[in-house]
Amino acid sequence: MRKPFVAGNWKMNTDNHSSVNLAQSIASGSSEIAEKSVSMAVFPPFVYLPSVIKALNVSNIAAGAQDFYFEQNGAFTGEISVSMLKDIGCTFVLCGHSERRHVIGETDELINKKVAAAISGGLLPVLCVGELLDERKASQTNEVVTRQVKNGLAGLSAEKISAVTIAYEPVWAIGTGLTATPQQAQEAHELVRKLLAKMYDARLAEEIRILYGGSAKPDNAAELMAQQDVDGLLVGGASLNADDFLAIIRAAV
Repeated sequence: MRKPFVAGNWKMNTDNHSSVNLAQSIASGSSEIAEKSVSMAVFPPFVYLPSVIKALNVSNIAAGAQDFYFEQNGAFTGEISVSMLKDIGCTFVLCGHSERRHVIGETDELINKKVAAAISGGLLPVLCVGELLDERKASQTNEVVTRQVKNGLAGLSAEKISAVTIAYEPVWAIGTGLTATPQQAQEAHELVRKLLAKMYDARLAEEIRILYGGSAKPDNAAELMAQQDVDGLLVGGASLNADDFLAIIRAAV
């Protein structure tokens, strides 16, 4: 039985004061939620990670980074390494979020290097995959998602892949108010799980968690989570409101 996982990606939002207040509110509101029933994490902006981690204190909520660079150290101005994130207490890191792919221009090959570096450095990567609206309209969802999963995990052994969480995020449903129907989400998640079984084996494919990320809200969280292959939610805008995010977490329990 896969343990549900709900993560909040704060993106380029909050300031030092509001990020701490948000973290404290989520930690306080989730105190009655058993850690064994659901995994929880938040992904604040880089500069607020230390204060957010301190605010979370001994809660059941992990902290993650929204991005990083695959090299261990060196002359890479403006970049952050895995060891730096580990040093301040991060557990997770996002790899290949749609905005990194389609706004910043990251390639499958770069994302693959990041996934491998995260695992080697002791962080748990969340590999994000998903199609654009034009790709869905052209019936290319399966092709795009398959390519991104295969390329993102290229060269990784079964032992290493066990550290990975995959997040399916239909790009057309991020920040647009649109949401994939539960059936659309299930179809994409089932595709990923079957692909993992072919790439590795059925046992491993059944163990890996696949999250849905695309305008998840309190009013659709339970229905999305009820799908057989939807193991959790990567939440964007709704994670910036403690009450909404806590409601989504409770829907996953």
